[in-house]
Amino acid sequence: MPAHNSKTEHGCQDDKIIDIQSEEKGIIDIQSEEKGIIDIQSEDTGITETSESHQSSSFPDGGWRAWLVVMGAMCNVFSTFGFVNSWGTFQAYYQQGILKDTSPSNIAWIGSIQYSLVFLPGIFVGRLFDLGYFRSILSTSSVLLIAATFLVAQCTRYWHFVLCQGIVIGIAAGGIFGPTIAIIGHWFHRRRGLAMGWVSVGSSLGGTLLPIAANKLIAAVGFPWTMRIIGFILIITLGVANLTLKRRLPPVNVAGGLLNLQAFKYAPFTAYCSSAFFSFLGIYTVLTYVSVSALELGISESLSFYLLSMANASSIFGRLLSGLLSDRCGPGNIVIPFTAVAGILTYAWPFARTQRELMAVAIIYGFSSGGYISLMTNPIMSLGVTDDIGRRIGMFMSILSLGALAGPPISGAINTASGGFEVVGYYAGSMVMIGVALMLLTRHCVLGRVLGKF
Repeated sequence: MPAHNSKTEHGCQDDKIIDIQSEEKGIIDIQSEEKGIIDIQSEDTGITETSESHQSSSFPDGGWRAWLVVMGAMCNVFSTFGFVNSWGTFQAYYQQGILKDTSPSNIAWIGSIQYSLVFLPGIFVGRLFDLGYFRSILSTSSVLLIAATFLVAQCTRYWHFVLCQGIVIGIAAGGIFGPTIAIIGHWFHRRRGLAMGWVSVGSSLGGTLLPIAANKLIAAVGFPWTMRIIGFILIITLGVANLTLKRRLPPVNVAGGLLNLQAFKYAPFTAYCSSAFFSFLGIYTVLTYVSVSALELGISESLSFYLLSMANASSIFGRLLSGLLSDRCGPGNIVIPFTAVAGILTYAWPFARTQRELMAVAIIYGFSSGGYISLMTNPIMSLGVTDDIGRRIGMFMSILSLGALAGPPISGAINTASGGFEVVGYYAGSMVMIGVALMLLTRHCVLGRVLGKF
């Protein structure tokens, strides 16, 4: 294989294709026309582009079928991330009701397990997606998510909630979310930021509407029927997703199995994965505890519950704006400032003492954090090629899931130990800003200069 600079080797120049000339370095083995499986082996990085069908000019980047996929993906994200982003409402309700004798930190573990398991299965489902197992994973996970939601209605003890709402819902959501993000990479390239912006709107809609519905329904029909109604909503949204989502490119068997450890020899990939781990140690703290902190300040229960919906509603605009800008400026150039603003707002949140101040923090935080969540996987897509996209996203998600798992409980433990949220804000904000610093390092490694599209 001819020598190439690292930027080309890792797909940073999308309009070029590496010509594989040596069987020792890269072998393309088309094993079966019937199965359509491409087996790619590369000793260097395992992420060498192999086919003209994967050039940027071959991506639909629009058309009714591609946008139908976006709609299905939006429904999936509504049902997974939107549902999970509603956790703050359940945290506040459990502390005030069913689990009032359980510490806030222990209750937060339910939500943290949920958050982390949305990402942790990515390393498995991403690999399976590359091999062609998409429909079976999506349908099985959809049934599991709906069943677990109905089972939460029957929960009465702490371990019941950990099992059903934390573990089972988390695993099911992870089985849906991982391949959903990867499949967008099959249909969009030049307009990928816009597509991901619209997909992530599903998260904002779910995170806005489900907490409002839960708050109203719990008062009207009780907690069990609230969860059943949410289950019926998921039947509709996941049904649409299963009917509309479809992969475009043939399955690919990339050498290396479940993990592509060679990818971590590429400094930008390693730095960006590390940035996500630190960011998720703090990024969900505000969403988890903003309602709880408002109640402790004596703010009315109705407004306290709506703060989470305000944050998620404002994130719609952050997601769409960041998606539009990323196609022009590069996703990394947009993710970095949006995440930095979220970090600053995390520092400011504990010092908001009035209704107006908390509303302002929730709205601005939702807008900025929405931009980060919307585009966080886009740089990973560009740090490699389409053939390996599921596995790379899976490794990235599995790493950040560790931060998502530990972040909120650590914040809850700090709150219990300090008796307030000020130190919590210092901790969570600092974690997010460390993540921003690592994103800047990633950008420097890729570009090597101040100006440029990343």
